[in-house]
Amino acid sequence: QSAYFGAYFLIALPAGLLMDKYGYKAGILLGLCLYATGALLFMPAAAAQSFQFFLFALFVIACGLGCLETAANPYATVLGSPAGAERRLNLAQSFNGLGQFFGPLIGGALFFSGANSADTTQSLQMTYLVIAAMVLLVAVLIARTPLPDLREQEAEVQQHNPKTLWQHREFVTGVITQFFYVGAQVGVGAFFINYVTEHWAQMSSQQAAYLLSVAMLSFMFGRFFSTWLMGRVNAQLMLLIYALINVALCVVVVLGFEGVSVVALVAMFFFMSIMFPTLFAMGVKNLGAHTKRGSSFMIMAIVGGALLPYVMGLVADHSSTAVAYLLPMGCFVIVAAYARAALKKI
Repeated sequence: QSAYFGAYFLIALPAGLLMDKYGYKAGILLGLCLYATGALLFMPAAAAQSFQFFLFALFVIACGLGCLETAANPYATVLGSPAGAERRLNLAQSFNGLGQFFGPLIGGALFFSGANSADTTQSLQMTYLVIAAMVLLVAVLIARTPLPDLREQEAEVQQHNPKTLWQHREFVTGVITQFFYVGAQVGVGAFFINYVTEHWAQMSSQQAAYLLSVAMLSFMFGRFFSTWLMGRVNAQLMLLIYALINVALCVVVVLGFEGVSVVALVAMFFFMSIMFPTLFAMGVKNLGAHTKRGSSFMIMAIVGGALLPYVMGLVADHSSTAVAYLLPMGCFVIVAAYARAALKKI
């Protein structure tokens, strides 16, 4: 967790500075190249059977992902009318949900297909070699594709709104809200299997893991469906409603009803689906020339995903897993407050 989320925190600001000078395309290409490099590092790491080497490879991959999110997320928001920024980013992030569902299924089939340790190592190496090749192919295609350079457009927006980055209140509160939301999302998933086995009789850890796949499917469906719904319902209003529903679902989870609370926990994934992209788009909207640096801080807020689950673990150890879900509930209250404040400005 520290290697993965720490990479997001460390790479986001340098990526933003790079994009300030060379544009969004440079950030996307750097992210893809770092990701491919990290994937290739898994080959010697597997051969060496070194946990520290694996951590370093994972760190490099996460740096690549951090670069990609810092560049691609704001690029999706500024490509078009500001009014549709939330919907565009939700559509782009919907494919993230698709990968989250199918990735473990494909990875499991490839990684664990070997009959012995040597076969498993070879399967892992070949899988990451293919991943690196595919990512580099995407990088080549993007390098050869002319993408709109929006620096002049952003500078024009800046002339009409000459505030400094930290004078944009919706951005500052957006970074804080994103920190708590990502912490909630990671925490909800991290303690899912523990909670299910404790609150559904005869449910094994393996069955709970399958149920987690169902929850991720719900998350993916939530993103696609909600993106469609955003064409008809205001994004800020949807964010408020979804956050309040998740507060109510957290109450059911904390109360620990047999079976029913598990269903509430699964449903929570559907209503979390729009929160990250919607908060991101709202936070960087109308920042003008500050958009890239603003994006860096929104990505740095992902470090909340490393901190809140740790606190949830402490609460679970001293009380119960159910009580630990009071922390995500508090985070969803913060999301609801942010959405309500944004609605008042419309």
